[in-house]
Amino acid sequence: MMLSNLRSVMLSFLLSFSKMHYTHYSVIDISIHHKHGANITYCHYYQESEDGKTYFVKIHAPWEVLATYADVLKIKVPFKVNDIPDNSEIPMNWLSTPFRLPEHIMNPEPDYFTAPFNKSKSDFFLIEDKETFFPPSTRNRIVYYILARCPYFKDECGDRDKKGIKRLLNNGTYTAAFPLHDSRYWTKSKDPNCESERFNLYKYWAKFFCFFKEQPLNLVRKYYGEKIGIYFAWLGFYTEMLFFAAVVGTICFVYGFLTYDDNEWSKEICSEEIGGNIVMCPLCDQKCTYWRLNITCNSSWQSHLFDNVATVFFAIFMGIWVTLFLEFWKRRQARLEYEWDLVDFEEEQQQLQLRPEYETKCTNRKLNRITQEMEPYLPITSKCARICLSGATVLLWISLIIACIIGVIAYRLAVYASFASIMKNNTATNLDVVAPYVTPQLATSVTASCINFVIIMILNLLYERVAIKITDMGEGPQQRYQIYLRYIESYWCLSFSLNFSQCLLFSICFLPRPVGTQCEPGGCLIELTTQLVIVMTGKQVWGNIQEALVPWLMNWWGSRKARSHPESLYSRWEQDYDLQGFGQLGLFYEYLEMVIQFGFITLFVASFPLAPLLALINNIIEVRVDAWKLTTQFRRPVAAKAHSIGAWEEILGGMAVLSVVTNAFIVAFTSDMIPRLVYMYAYRTHDELNMKGYINNSLSVLFKNLQENEIPDVLLLCRYRDYRYPPDDKKRYEHNMQFWHILAAKLAFIIIMEHVVFMVKFFVAWMIPDVPSDVRARVKRERYLVQEYLHNYEVEKLKIQLSQNSNNEPKPDM
Repeated sequence: MMLSNLRSVMLSFLLSFSKMHYTHYSVIDISIHHKHGANITYCHYYQESEDGKTYFVKIHAPWEVLATYADVLKIKVPFKVNDIPDNSEIPMNWLSTPFRLPEHIMNPEPDYFTAPFNKSKSDFFLIEDKETFFPPSTRNRIVYYILARCPYFKDECGDRDKKGIKRLLNNGTYTAAFPLHDSRYWTKSKDPNCESERFNLYKYWAKFFCFFKEQPLNLVRKYYGEKIGIYFAWLGFYTEMLFFAAVVGTICFVYGFLTYDDNEWSKEICSEEIGGNIVMCPLCDQKCTYWRLNITCNSSWQSHLFDNVATVFFAIFMGIWVTLFLEFWKRRQARLEYEWDLVDFEEEQQQLQLRPEYETKCTNRKLNRITQEMEPYLPITSKCARICLSGATVLLWISLIIACIIGVIAYRLAVYASFASIMKNNTATNLDVVAPYVTPQLATSVTASCINFVIIMILNLLYERVAIKITDMGEGPQQRYQIYLRYIESYWCLSFSLNFSQCLLFSICFLPRPVGTQCEPGGCLIELTTQLVIVMTGKQVWGNIQEALVPWLMNWWGSRKARSHPESLYSRWEQDYDLQGFGQLGLFYEYLEMVIQFGFITLFVASFPLAPLLALINNIIEVRVDAWKLTTQFRRPVAAKAHSIGAWEEILGGMAVLSVVTNAFIVAFTSDMIPRLVYMYAYRTHDELNMKGYINNSLSVLFKNLQENEIPDVLLLCRYRDYRYPPDDKKRYEHNMQFWHILAAKLAFIIIMEHVVFMVKFFVAWMIPDVPSDVRARVKRERYLVQEYLHNYEVEKLKIQLSQNSNNEPKPDM
């Protein structure tokens, strides 16, 4: 590859075969000889930018190039119209009319049987127009595949390791390499041969007011490639499934609202006869005073909204919902694999090549016995040192997270007493309006949750850099064509682990309560609910603002000077260059955001039934925000294939299993459901099956400064939330039998709930096949036809060849 001394920008790969005429340019002919035996000539045009410093180069790929590398990459193309009748009619299909997009936008491609392309048998395939035979995503993928392997050395230099556009980008020879958008997003292309797919995506997909419309996934796949298409297919399916979880969660919340009159324990707390006469022990030493139980009336009613019988039902429902979501997604994914020709797809070689950063790091070379090429490697001593340093960094980071958890607990202990002293002090008249609604427990929980949110956001800013540094430090000698893929896998595994560790901050809901910081008599669940609402809502709002605002501001600032120039100077390819680069890890962060959200709504959903509703609202916005920024704020990424969401599927499955355990523990240890049931069926003092007397039963008695042989005075008695013997008993302040009965009931509930939900999950997974029967039949039919048609094709070719040979043979003399 010939390179000039100019600092250039490798502009996009050919997106279409439409003829475009430019003026004031020079022509550079670049000849490439690839190991597959193809001598390829590209026509490159370069044009100076408005700043006079940057030069843009455009690459054109003719049919011969596309056909050669379609054969190399085994790209599937149609060879026969699908003859299997489609009987998958949806009943009452007319109901979905308001949600549909126009037919030309949905881009329904004819249903064909496909086979890997073979250039020598091009007449075997259904090629109507060579210029439109390969879609744009396939064309720019082919060109990038060639650029990633194109050598740029001279024969006399002898340095044959100099190859690939990635290395040129890494050493600064070129500043960018990306496919061009086919038009501006706000208007169609002036070229009548251009389909203006970017404009259509923006108009029918990226605008927020299209939130209730279906996604044009075929058009997304055609324009951006299968890897991005599968992400939006998964995100859309996840959002659809959230609708059902949100409906059930809202019903459970409404149930808690409608059963206010049946909330016997809250009535007892609020009544002057019971709650008004119960004196509670001070919430802290010295500064805190005694207080009346009925001041927690409002928080008790609030807790009932989330801590009721429906909590158990919703926890079980979500365990089953997760299984249905994963199983139905596997079916949806299998259908997309077939429709998008991803069956039997193997990882592309362009993702299995050596990283330039790794090459520059390694000065030693050794012979690879498989490829018989000299490849860079790190000595064993350097490898061990890097791994040890990487491991030490990981341990240090985990220690930091644990320190944050300890810090939050210490904050609760320190601030709890301050809130109790301020809010329960009668002289604080300025808080009289707030005091009936905000208790010290609630105030501490809200502020601690805000601190949790701030800690999580700060850690998120550090996760990316830390993960990259640790991955780079731990990188060692690998196989030549596996190093890049393994680097990406190592990075995202580490980054996900660090991000998911933020859920450890919620582990404080399972920790034993320190003395003096007991939950309110209305229950502990409201504290976890408060924490989940603040962190989850804050992350989603901030995430959407950051995703939309940051790229827009960077693009606005970067193009501020060029926008004042006329269109002739500020050309469309220069506008694309001023956009943000999507990057190799662009989709990783999109998946990570959604998977972390999935963790919040599954692992802790028993504490907040409205979590799926919040996630649903966020995802409706998220789909359009992601589509908007991809269409308007980012350069067009290089198309890549992917047959699934990859390892995220295994992570979601692991979360599904873990969610059953966490929700069982929340219902058992954080909710008051089990203690109430134990009281109602075993310890009630009346014949009716209700909760009367529960509050008095759940509070133990404490006598302050009780001396030996001293008779306690009733005025010096106070109550606290626990199950212990009274001070006048021989076993005073030890846990009574009711405590152990409740503990046994909690453990039994956890075991029973886990076994029931797991049995239902495994049964549902067994009942629902991963691949739909019609898709399985089509795959088998396609494989059969490929063999049959190829056989018939070869036979016909042989007959024609024999006929031609017989006609060319000289006739014998008579």
